[in-house]
Amino acid sequence: MIEICLAGTGGMKPLPNRFLTGLWAEHNGKALLIDCGEGMQIALAKAGVSLARLDTLLITHFHADHIAGLPGLLLSAGNYGKSSPLHIYAPRGGIEIIRRLCCICPELPFDVTIHEISSEGTIFRNGLEISFMPLRHRIDCFGYSITEPRPPVFSPEKADSLGVPMKMRSILHKGGSIELNGKLITPDMVTAGKRLPLKVTYITDTVYFDGLSRFAEDSDLLICEGMYGSDEYISKMTEKGHMVFSQSAEIAADSRSKELWLTHFSPALTDPEAELETAKVIFPNTIAGKDGMKKTVNTNL
Repeated sequence: MIEICLAGTGGMKPLPNRFLTGLWAEHNGKALLIDCGEGMQIALAKAGVSLARLDTLLITHFHADHIAGLPGLLLSAGNYGKSSPLHIYAPRGGIEIIRRLCCICPELPFDVTIHEISSEGTIFRNGLEISFMPLRHRIDCFGYSITEPRPPVFSPEKADSLGVPMKMRSILHKGGSIELNGKLITPDMVTAGKRLPLKVTYITDTVYFDGLSRFAEDSDLLICEGMYGSDEYISKMTEKGHMVFSQSAEIAADSRSKELWLTHFSPALTDPEAELETAKVIFPNTIAGKDGMKKTVNTNL
């Protein structure tokens, strides 16, 4: 399962009642964070997550509302007891930009390794498969998709028919093979079908284009930007490299996502929930994101 927390939902600048957007995800006792705007450590503390668990930081792009909070986050993580290494993945130029930002926190109780990404690809962190794809913004920007592969459905009936003892079944369920009475028992002999992986996709700061639906395909949860609710802003937002609610809903519908959370609201959009109808007519299972909103992504299918 993947524990999700939408730390903040704002775009452009933090507000007294809205932190800047960022996504926290925990899996197997370690956490990753997407983006780190001003005050992110406060948003995370308010949400009740442990910064000591932070293992991976994914940066979408280098606009201030997505990166300016990095020094404070790193210092806070150290103060909360983090001592394990942190890996940061960011667009081209990230090594230099992040080093300059971090000149005000040169001594940390943990190592920081910066990796630059420049095209579509995949990395693996703590049992999660993290895919990234270039978006279409005013500068280099990436969307991220977090996937947890899941083992096939285990069949107790097949295990019983082969005489597999209970103490050995976990080996098969995890993908290993065993030898029983001189016979090799492989995982496929005790499974009853594949299970889809769990998938969370995060897209923000981009204009709408067809490839977004492919990237978000079959997401259990799609978190996507919506600067405004009304379609009258589409032209203006396209000029600035952003989307409105209905465009995010189109992505959710076309990708066969199960649920859509809207985020990265304009400071001028004071009540996102009041304008949800433009998205719901396209994708009914749409929710206006709220700071600190949480979900356990863990289907039983």
